[in-house]
Amino acid sequence: MPVPIIIDCDPGHDDALAIMLAAGDPAVDLLAITTVAGNQTLDKTTLNARRVCTVAGITDVPVAAGCDRPLVQPLDVAADVHGVSGLDGPMFPAPTVDVVPEHAVDLIHRLLAEHPEPVTLVPTAPLTNIALLLTRYPQDAARIREIVLMGGSTERGNRTPAAEFNVLTDPEAADIVFRSGAPVTMCGLNVTHQALATPEVVARFVALGTPLGQTCADLLTFFGSTYRALWGFPSPPLHDPVAVARVIDPGLVHCVEAHVAVELHGRYTRGATVVDLHRSTGRPVNARVATVLETGPFWDRMIAAVAALGAGGHGTRDPGHTA
Repeated sequence: MPVPIIIDCDPGHDDALAIMLAAGDPAVDLLAITTVAGNQTLDKTTLNARRVCTVAGITDVPVAAGCDRPLVQPLDVAADVHGVSGLDGPMFPAPTVDVVPEHAVDLIHRLLAEHPEPVTLVPTAPLTNIALLLTRYPQDAARIREIVLMGGSTERGNRTPAAEFNVLTDPEAADIVFRSGAPVTMCGLNVTHQALATPEVVARFVALGTPLGQTCADLLTFFGSTYRALWGFPSPPLHDPVAVARVIDPGLVHCVEAHVAVELHGRYTRGATVVDLHRSTGRPVNARVATVLETGPFWDRMIAAVAALGAGGHGTRDPGHTA
């Protein structure tokens, strides 16, 4: 049976492809898409989620807007990476998919309560919505099968030398999630940097011969230009779909168990994920930490999902559905 999931995101080029992977792969059942401020402001990330759903033909999944700022600190968006719109590159038509009149946190809470089995949450953004959910509705932790997030790193950061963007944007929220007791899997930079969208990968999207395949290629071309300019990457890493891939097939993303703490006060290290890979602190395990990506099968699933969506492979149902 497909694994029921909710994606919490801030599109974002890699979030866009994560949505497509979740909607186009038969191993998961995408119950909802919720948005949060992160890569861009909430109005822009929500518009971008609607744009992605429109071009990908995802008309049957409710989209809800969530928190417009981190829990404590001011919002600092990533326009230098994702552009002024948060999704620069392709030309998008006016979106035909709208948002539901429900806050993201309340929608997640309702779906967790109504679904007949526990649901996996896949946050690919700052963890503000998820932290608020666990704080406002602590009983919901028992209805969460797992939280598989993109964020953090066992090594270097990408927003500061120590901190990855999603965690640094709202460290207090990340701290709440890792200390919640819910099952957590962290797909950090150390594994997502293995998902490089090389020219050969981009050519595979173009070779699909569909408008959606070309849109993906255009997204990756723009994303690649900013990664070359900022970090000298020859090809851009496709971070967020790695978290979805872990849910689709755990064998695609190998993990180890470790204690993960979020640094909240360091002068130079705020937002760092401190990962005890060698059990040196004696602190109990609170997360699975992704270490190795099976890159060939990962890209095969990504291309197949976009091919299925481009061929009209995602059906239509009531946007208020819960199963």
